[in-house]
Amino acid sequence: MFETALADAQTRIGDFLTEQMARLGDDDIAEGMRYATNGGKRLRGFLVLESAALFQVPVERALYAAGAVECLHAYSLVHDDLPCMDDDDLRRGQPTVHKKWDEATAVLVGDALQTFAFELLSCEEAGTAEERVRLVATLAGASGAEGMVLGQAQDIAAETAGRPLTLEEITALQANKTGRLIEWPAHAGAILGGADPAPLRAYAKAIGLAFQIADDILDVEGDAEKAGKALRKDEDAGKATFVLLLGLDAAKARARDLVAEADAALAPYGEKAQALRDLAHYIVTRDK
Repeated sequence: MFETALADAQTRIGDFLTEQMARLGDDDIAEGMRYATNGGKRLRGFLVLESAALFQVPVERALYAAGAVECLHAYSLVHDDLPCMDDDDLRRGQPTVHKKWDEATAVLVGDALQTFAFELLSCEEAGTAEERVRLVATLAGASGAEGMVLGQAQDIAAETAGRPLTLEEITALQANKTGRLIEWPAHAGAILGGADPAPLRAYAKAIGLAFQIADDILDVEGDAEKAGKALRKDEDAGKATFVLLLGLDAAKARARDLVAEADAALAPYGEKAQALRDLAHYIVTRDK
């Protein structure tokens, strides 16, 4: 049931982005934007659609926020893969953007995807004027110097700190780098539904941390072919991870505890939130 719902959302979001990007032409930047947003799990977009559905928000309207967060996430990956950042050759089983084109093109593709995300949120179809302003403001906060970008900077600084991060420090880092762009989609659903975002934020905060712990576990136990990217890089680089700090078994236990926290946060929504519960369990059992 969950896998069917996720596949349906992936198709809807993919079709939406194809339609929205059709007007961009066929130059390297436009093609790179399409390439970077093609495929992937689309968990953030799925989270927008499912959280909005709790409040009977039409899918056609929620797709603008779902597409926006997928573009924002794709931009972050394009830049993260660059030689000056994580220096990765593969993403989703394909050459990274700077490998398929070049570094300058990758920088510009990332820039264009970031601005396209906010362009989508500004469309009249995305919501009322007040909703659109709140969506733009909250996504900017989640992705900028107090959110994802801050987390990226903290990650880079950690590599040159000369000492491993503590558990508290890596938790704070990942809350920014990964967590904020997982919290925002749930918040977006509440904005579109005119609802109190607190329960969904608590849910998303728990799954955001669980997602990163699961990533660290996959980096140790996963299959590179299934993951579509290089693994064991963190271990080889001596970077602090949840697995390194907690141990493998304790990291798995912490991820399960976070899933339980996420489940509890969804109590106000009853059975309507089953897909979100399933998403929390999927996050810690996925193989890519």
